[in-house]
Amino acid sequence: MKRSIAMASAMLISLSSAGMYVFAEENETKVFVTVSDKNRELVLVQEPVTVTDIDSDGKLTINDALYIAHDNKFEGGAAAGYRSATGQYGLQLEKLWGTENSLSFGYYVNDTFSMGLTDEIKNGDYIEAFTYPDPSDYNYFYSYFDKKNGEDSEADSEIDLILSYVSFDENYAPVSKNLSGAKIKINGKETDAITDADGKATVKLTEAGRNVISADSDSIKIAPPSFLINVNGEAVTTTTETTTTTTATTTVTTTLKVTTKAATTTTAKKSNSPQTGAKGSGAAIAGLFAAAFTAFAMRRRNED
Repeated sequence: MKRSIAMASAMLISLSSAGMYVFAEENETKVFVTVSDKNRELVLVQEPVTVTDIDSDGKLTINDALYIAHDNKFEGGAAAGYRSATGQYGLQLEKLWGTENSLSFGYYVNDTFSMGLTDEIKNGDYIEAFTYPDPSDYNYFYSYFDKKNGEDSEADSEIDLILSYVSFDENYAPVSKNLSGAKIKINGKETDAITDADGKATVKLTEAGRNVISADSDSIKIAPPSFLINVNGEAVTTTTETTTTTTATTTVTTTLKVTTKAATTTTAKKSNSPQTGAKGSGAAIAGLFAAAFTAFAMRRRNED
């Protein structure tokens, strides 16, 4: 009888543990983080990040996601590349991707203007953070495509994208506008595609492997958008080898072209190893308007 009770107890404990594991797996919060630096370069593109409450404030926030993304991917970790601290108006961003920029940063969630680092996030969110190239010039605007990513595609296929940017109206409310005349880039290389009056462009995919599509504009300074897609096929690399044959009377140099094919690979995900950061709450960045609009205004300084 005692043996049966012991076995039953062991089974219950085992089932309970399994249930807790499944629950934890189903409730894991994973977001996708994109960061562009002061040179207007995409340094992270939709990087998957498993979010934990790194600052122990009892919720999962933008601050947690950015801290962990830096800890995973920035050389030297979050200690070297990221810093947030509580200031006059709450938790504010002081360093992004190794750059201190007089608090001149911006961040959006799912292409929506965020009020501060302590905004809560949920599973599947897309977080975009950027650094103003010139801390004193706020005419720098967040931009985005109508889609974040696409299913694996074949070489020479085409996709349609619509590019928009976020400005502000007379009441300081964010307003999205289509951006015409923007040049489309693939993996940092400019293409012939240009957005039309409705912000639309047709992009042809020619490179096998991971393709990051972005854009730039001569008329409006924009933080680079991103669209991520994988193109099936093999990446082809051509190299040149030179061999020299010497005889008593003449030297013959023969150049051989060697073509190698490297199969497309997928970058392995790095495991998360969060560390404890600073506590803080409230909105970010210094205010520009009256106290009634402080929370909005101090972030507005970053966007307008």
